Formats: sequence, structure tokens, C-alpha cells
Amino acid sequence: MAIFNNHSPEILTLLFLIVTFSLSSYEKISDWKGNVSFIKNHFKNSPLKNGVPFLVLVLLILEILACIFMFVGIYDLSTTGQKEFALIGVEISSISLIFMLIGQRLAKDYAGAMNLSIYFIITVFALFLLQ
Repeated sequence: MAIFNNHSPEILTLLFLIVTFSLSSYEKISDWKGNVSFIKNHFKNSPLKNGVPFLVLVLLILEILACIFMFVGIYDLSTTGQKEFALIGVEISSISLIFMLIGQRLAKDYAGAMNLSIYFIITVFALFLLQ
């Protein structure tokens, strides 16, 4: 008997992404000023320096939406086997990671951009699982 109704790889990957993005969202919300200040400093020499609060808000909204869709997607996978909501959540996650990658590259933070790669690989893996 499979604990996740024969969708273990999909659900475990979704749980990983939910934890990743929900904690990221929580950190942004719980210390908004500190995060914006840190990111402003990080992007002080990039074209993004003046738009940091707006960009952090956009990223926060995308992360929350991704978590909601993936959470509903886990429920749908477990109960009906439907994958649509989970797929939308993972697609939003992918877009969020691409936005973060663009920011890291514009800030010339190549190590930070490289660290995003593992999350993107897991997200693309989830996309394949949900196709």
C-alpha cells in the first residue's frame, strides 16, 4: 500500500517545494523591513536597486500563490489523481526561481545564482512528474 495513493514522487516533490517557498514567504512577511534592506544592499549596483520593495512584493505573491496551488494539488492528487493545480503551482515556482536568477545575475552574485540551480532542477523534475 502506497502512503500517498501511488503519487509518492509527485507529492514528496511538492512538499519539498511547499516547505521551501512557504518558509521564504514567512521570512519576507515576518521581517519585511530587514529583507528589503538586505536586498536593497545586495542590488545597490544593479538596475534593480530602485524597485526592490515592489519586486520583493511580486516575489512574495508568486511564492504564496505557488504554495496554495501546490497544497491544493497535493489534496487533488491524493483524492482524485488530478494534477492540474499541482502543475500550476510548480509552474509558478519555476517563474519565481527564474525571477530570482535574473536578480542574482544582475547583482553579479554568481554563487547565489548557482545555488538557485538545485531548486530549479527539483522544480523541473516536478514538472516532468506532473505531465
